[in-house]
Amino acid sequence: MRRTIVPTVLLCLTVPLSLAAQEEQATEAYVYATYFYCDTTTEDAADEFVKNKMAPGYDAAVAAGQMTAWGWLAHHTGGKWRRVIYRSSTSLAGAIGTLDVELEGVADDDPGVAVSCKAHDDYIWKSEAGSGPGNRGEVGESVYFVCNMNKEERADELVATQFAPIYNKHLEDGKIASWGWQSHVIGGEYRRLLTITAADVASLLSARESLLAAVGEVEGSSEFIDICYSHTDYLWEVRHETP
Repeated sequence: MRRTIVPTVLLCLTVPLSLAAQEEQATEAYVYATYFYCDTTTEDAADEFVKNKMAPGYDAAVAAGQMTAWGWLAHHTGGKWRRVIYRSSTSLAGAIGTLDVELEGVADDDPGVAVSCKAHDDYIWKSEAGSGPGNRGEVGESVYFVCNMNKEERADELVATQFAPIYNKHLEDGKIASWGWQSHVIGGEYRRLLTITAADVASLLSARESLLAAVGEVEGSSEFIDICYSHTDYLWEVRHETP
């Protein structure tokens, strides 16, 4: 569902990003994400294939340094995407290269995820700000923004200088487990992505509510809305993540 109200990203404190967060952002991170359209009556079969066939190979690829992380997410609330698989690397070429990871035990004629999920959209994202690598919660919210391409770097600046500190404060207080802000590299209409994770749905919604409560007092919020003027929200269940 698209709305033009101010989303959770538009919140701030007057403290700067922590040194640790700045250091984490010094290393570039790219995410190749595939968003699947699945048959809701058979999507559990796709989950089982990922768990039993793909996870061992991808876990081994992370351990071997072929990718930095990967994960499988299941739809909780939102639009038509039902599953997401993502693979991370420190370069664009590396992110695309994750498609070539060989999965031992998977036959050429194995239907794989396509047993249920027969269509998909691909995006490649670049990390611009966030809590960096580390523990993430069991559930997450993703906010996909449509933005003015001529001004979206200003949106990144607002996130980094005005909106990020409150997410870091919520992180420090244990209200959220992680957050991230990513920019479009390759894909469809969405130009920016905000992610937040928490321990459970109740914690996630509680944190979201407390963030939204400060929207009216945020410096730069109106400017941000003018740049990123539409968005779509999803809630995801984190079925698997490594590391």
